[in-house]
Amino acid sequence: MVKRILAPSLAALALLAWTAMAQARIPLPDITELVDKAGPAVVNISTTKTVKAQEGVRDLFEQFHKRGGPMDDFFEQFEKHFGPQGRGGGKGQKQRSMGSGFVISADGYIVTNNHVVEGADEVKVQFRNNEKGLPAKIIGRDPETDLALLKIEGKSNLPYLEFGDSGKIKVGEWVLAIGNPFGLDNTVTLGIVSAKGRIIGAGPFDNFIQTDASINPGNSGGPLIDLDGKVIGINTAIVASGQGIGFAIPSSMARDVISQLRDGKKVQRGWLGVTIQDIDENTAKALGMDNTKGALITSVMDGQPAGKAGIKTGDVITAVGGQKIDNSNDLLRRIAAIRPGESVELAVMRKGSPVTVSVTLGERDAKKLAQNAPGQGGEDEADGDQTTSAVGVSVRALTAKEAKALGMDKAQGLLITEVVDGSEAEQADVRPGDVILEVNQRPVASPADFAKVVDEDGKKKGVVMLQIKRQSQTVFRTVPIGTSK
Repeated sequence: MVKRILAPSLAALALLAWTAMAQARIPLPDITELVDKAGPAVVNISTTKTVKAQEGVRDLFEQFHKRGGPMDDFFEQFEKHFGPQGRGGGKGQKQRSMGSGFVISADGYIVTNNHVVEGADEVKVQFRNNEKGLPAKIIGRDPETDLALLKIEGKSNLPYLEFGDSGKIKVGEWVLAIGNPFGLDNTVTLGIVSAKGRIIGAGPFDNFIQTDASINPGNSGGPLIDLDGKVIGINTAIVASGQGIGFAIPSSMARDVISQLRDGKKVQRGWLGVTIQDIDENTAKALGMDNTKGALITSVMDGQPAGKAGIKTGDVITAVGGQKIDNSNDLLRRIAAIRPGESVELAVMRKGSPVTVSVTLGERDAKKLAQNAPGQGGEDEADGDQTTSAVGVSVRALTAKEAKALGMDKAQGLLITEVVDGSEAEQADVRPGDVILEVNQRPVASPADFAKVVDEDGKKKGVVMLQIKRQSQTVFRTVPIGTSK
């Protein structure tokens, strides 16, 4: 009887002692002084935009359907009944929206998100405990990172916040978010850094800080602050169906962009002139690599920096300027962070051997992202030769007519005419209509070439890596074909 009473008592005491120790080691932060200091520098941003009557209805459909498509009949009837205002005519209407921002200098420069002010005819900034909004000018915007810089005139002694070093912030550290969710002025939330380096598909340079500090619509553009009062992120995105999941642009990225905008410059980013993809385990195996780190070059654009420096399709870039590259997104960010005209050394794996290539970077430009125009060539007929290999595809030589339709300068490679249902090739996203240019980094011009590489090198490695021309893109697909011996 005594034992039955004593045992739970000791357990309860142990639990109390453990709880006390845990609380002593991990105290909750007192953020009252931090809020008093940082709060006055956070502002409410309201915008007004003029939109055409019924413009929104048409825009909604045209996001998914282009003119000349199956929705043409609908749009013709729409315009018959509602008139040309469906195309953007008619009386303008005012559309208002709200967001957050923060002051970064005593003379009135303010950081926010691009999507908060994009297309705005009028921007007003409202400080805490001040009902009157002040007009603000948009100094510059950068859609690719979703950042914008504003300026209010006639101010010289404003409270402001400084950028911290987001690179030093650790997962689990306390952070503070201040903003105007749902228009609720100067709302403060506390949480931790949940993760770093998140890629959420928001843009080409995704590298978000994830936090569970509550972020809601209206928080966009507000600061994510560490316990030293420094801005380590700009709150910019949420998961609509989730709770406790928000994303902030790292200050290390924002600082450089804002500096260029403040100097009145266009944001400049380095450019290689290649297309890239990540490396999976099978691809690494085919390349003779012992890990999946790096970015695989799927094509090199003519006349661009990478091509001039000797970078080749099938190369794997593993480091930039001595800094290791984890994946294709990492490479894109590292190159973009370097100014055009600067030279950088790239560590490259080429057919299993390491090489170093020095590249003088160009400038990233939307025009350079466009694909080259289709080439010209003669026409001939396919010879009809086909073969079904252990890979699970049927192939034949490509004709000049087919090459022309695919935008290729000449007929080269093998056209995939069939992919066997349930085969490894189908599972690896190999498709009929793809053109195989190389197998395990060896050019193939005939079904016999294909079979030879598969039998000699593919079966030895247990995989074949196919360099494929798919419409206007070049991609790699890796197909297992058996166990290596």
